[in-house]
Amino acid sequence: MTGRSTVHTFSLREVQSLLGVSRSALRTLVDAGFVQPSHGARNDLRFTFRDVVLLRTALKLRGSRIPPRRILKALSRIKDQLPDAAPLTGVRITAVGDAVAVATGDAQWDAVSGQLLLDFEIAEVKGDVTFLDNAPASVSARRKQAEDWYSLAEQLQATDAVGAEAAYRKAIELSPEPDFHAYNNLGALLASDHNRCAHALEVFDEALQHFQDAELLHANRAVLLEEAGHLEEAAASYLHCVEINGKNDQAALNHAVLLEQLGRVDEAMAAYARCLEINPANEEALRHLTRLHEQNGDSQAVIRHLSAWRRFNG
Repeated sequence: MTGRSTVHTFSLREVQSLLGVSRSALRTLVDAGFVQPSHGARNDLRFTFRDVVLLRTALKLRGSRIPPRRILKALSRIKDQLPDAAPLTGVRITAVGDAVAVATGDAQWDAVSGQLLLDFEIAEVKGDVTFLDNAPASVSARRKQAEDWYSLAEQLQATDAVGAEAAYRKAIELSPEPDFHAYNNLGALLASDHNRCAHALEVFDEALQHFQDAELLHANRAVLLEEAGHLEEAAASYLHCVEINGKNDQAALNHAVLLEQLGRVDEAMAAYARCLEINPANEEALRHLTRLHEQNGDSQAVIRHLSAWRRFNG
């Protein structure tokens, strides 16, 4: 897997968009020392993933009864535990009375005093950037945290592919049952980078061990194999799609085209005919099939297929 040494950063405008606050509100938090962003090549402010988490937490806690000085002190302790990039270990941060509470696994503690806080309910933070415990004990906790990692991955996908990949992988790792959507989204995310198609194939292959009859996984795998020039395997994957969904004429057409490219003309003609059986209106399958019959000098077959197509399509 390709390593990445650089940390993704966000511009002030991107952070405004992520947090839904004004430029002046962010500048106030920066000036108060909640975060210490770096400066880019043009002296513009650049924020790390950790900065975004701390800013969102500060905005959330600012609406509580906690004095700003205590929030600042708490965040200065918390930020030492947060990674700059994707969430690797985790905490959940919320207000409990006049304390800044942090949850790690089954324990909750006061970020200022370090004392444990017991018997309170952690506030729901779905929709927020969230850091999560790495090793939940119960099955229900694993399932809930897998769902949270999946939600975080979806939030990150448009702005931070590295973070999204890490979050999807964590969702897959933690989920008590194989997570179809996490597998498929991760594979699609990796496939969007031409340098990571082999990694995407690995994800789809692993997913198919759990979801053998998932048409979408076979289709995505077939496209990647075709792009990589593995036509035999791609043709087999398209055929799997047709076997799973007998109405998928596009997969049937793709299967036939690859058979023709492989020089298996008789099989390709049968596959084009099968595509037309599925969808008699498929003009591309008709065009390919009649062309092959013409090359073979079989004018009667050409007339037969054209007549059938005209009857069906009026």
